[in-house]
Amino acid sequence: MEAVPPGTRAWASTALASIPEIADPRVELVPGDPIGLVQRLRKEEGGDIWLCGGGQLAGALLPEIDELIVRSYPVVAGDGISAFTGTFRPTLFTPARSRSFGNGATVAWYDRT
Repeated sequence: MEAVPPGTRAWASTALASIPEIADPRVELVPGDPIGLVQRLRKEEGGDIWLCGGGQLAGALLPEIDELIVRSYPVVAGDGISAFTGTFRPTLFTPARSRSFGNGATVAWYDRT
């Protein structure tokens, strides 16, 4: 499975991680401020911005996040990556919808309040 689906553009913020290069020509490495990147992308014509990158990136971009999509699985695996890291900033989101699957997994959508 490809990390970037065909017909999709992707950007990798290198401000929070050391990424020397990415072999996929559809992925643009963007050094610097990830908030600036998201604000620039919002001004461009196109679709939604999908954030993947762990708690450090999510924590840095929390002021720009307007929707959360949270997947959960009925498995306890122990240690893992935090959903958000950084300064404690309680941020309210409202449940919008959810979907459950036969294997016990769920996906929940939350809109920024």
